[in-house]
Amino acid sequence: MLRSRWLLPGAALALGAGLGATLARRRAGGDAAEGLLGRLPVVPAVAAAALPGSAPVELTKYGLPGLAQLRSRESYVLCYDPRSRSALWVIEQLNRDTLSGASERAACDFQEDDSVHEYHRATNADYRGSGFDRGHLAAAANHKWSQKAMRDTFYLSNIAPQDPHLNQNAWNNLEKYSRSLARNNKNVYVCTGPLFLPRMEADGKMYVKYQVIGKNNVAVPTHFFKVLILEKESGEIELRSYVMPNSPVDDKIPLERFLVPIESIERASGLLFVPNILKRTSNLKAITAGSKR
Repeated sequence: MLRSRWLLPGAALALGAGLGATLARRRAGGDAAEGLLGRLPVVPAVAAAALPGSAPVELTKYGLPGLAQLRSRESYVLCYDPRSRSALWVIEQLNRDTLSGASERAACDFQEDDSVHEYHRATNADYRGSGFDRGHLAAAANHKWSQKAMRDTFYLSNIAPQDPHLNQNAWNNLEKYSRSLARNNKNVYVCTGPLFLPRMEADGKMYVKYQVIGKNNVAVPTHFFKVLILEKESGEIELRSYVMPNSPVDDKIPLERFLVPIESIERASGLLFVPNILKRTSNLKAITAGSKR
């Protein structure tokens, strides 16, 4: 479970409405969203460099230095964080169809994401000798339905440095559990991402500290989150949210022990899930540790 000295922050992070407004304009303008983006019932809101309506156009004369970097691929939608050289979040849709097929992991190779500027891009060399696995955010095994969809999960923008023991055991168990839920529900939307949580040091003060690897300084998360949005055949929406530390975890610990209130992930990550879901339905049930299934 979460170590006592790691704390999910108690103060809500400021959220920008820029991404939501951008998506709304795309839909209003009649532009069909590509790939998975057009099928998602919820995209987490993130802070974006949106200008106030009264801002002079002159301010953008030489462009804006940064905006939310969305990537829509066959198997997932990703919001890239150029500072950490990884994703803020990756969201994918799982169901019985996506889990079946003849795609082979052996036919896939980890590759740089050429759509990311070379200054902000992770490379395979960054991971070499680091002691960390190249941990998938959108898991390859979730997308056997298409070789291209599986191959897309091997872009390093969908990868984060992950403790090998965690990646190959407890986190792998959580991914398998997500797939098992997809076989018994209409759809399961899975949102996965890194967390960089503050920790109290010996001086009694809180610090956010994390390692970086490689010449490109790829950030090593302190924790990972996974939010599961289950669409049941009955129409009910069920929400399950998990956090695991990026360190060896005993895979015999029940996954239920890693359930956390969704609010704690929203506060820690700067993302919002529940308000977006409630725009679609009021029939929402959140599963927490000790809840009756």
